[in-house]
Amino acid sequence: MFHEDLSEYDYRDEDEFTDRESGFFALWYRPAYTRLNIGWLEAGKPYSTGTVPAVFVEKLKAVQEVQWMNVCLGVHECDLCPAEKAPEGNGEVRIPGVPGVAYAAPFLITHYVTDHGYRPPQVFIDAVLAVDLDAWAAARWPNVPFPWVPDDVELLLE
Repeated sequence: MFHEDLSEYDYRDEDEFTDRESGFFALWYRPAYTRLNIGWLEAGKPYSTGTVPAVFVEKLKAVQEVQWMNVCLGVHECDLCPAEKAPEGNGEVRIPGVPGVAYAAPFLITHYVTDHGYRPPQVFIDAVLAVDLDAWAAARWPNVPFPWVPDDVELLLE
């Protein structure tokens, strides 16, 4: 599924976070922030390449350890890889940017960076580097690892 970097995300109207430990608890809401696409790559479509700081990759991986967003029942295989070696993803990542903007990336984004040389826009790299991982990792249900969840979210407790 290809979307140009920094185009407006419109795949889903709502955002949904799932608790990684149980997998059965979730909250969802219609975001008040603008979501911008990052890293939705597809074979045959051009994308930016280049080096990224190692600390960026490590921080992006760490974010993915604490955030489970818009997980789907099906999976998406990387179509940039040979079919027999293609990793799968089934969710997304949200990274807060400037006030009112969040970046929406597929869960395969780290794979795209490390295995295919994808270089996200600098504003996304800067936003990932600005994430306070200690605060995110310490957050537990119903507090999720993302700072802009509204107070009136709908919770699914079981």
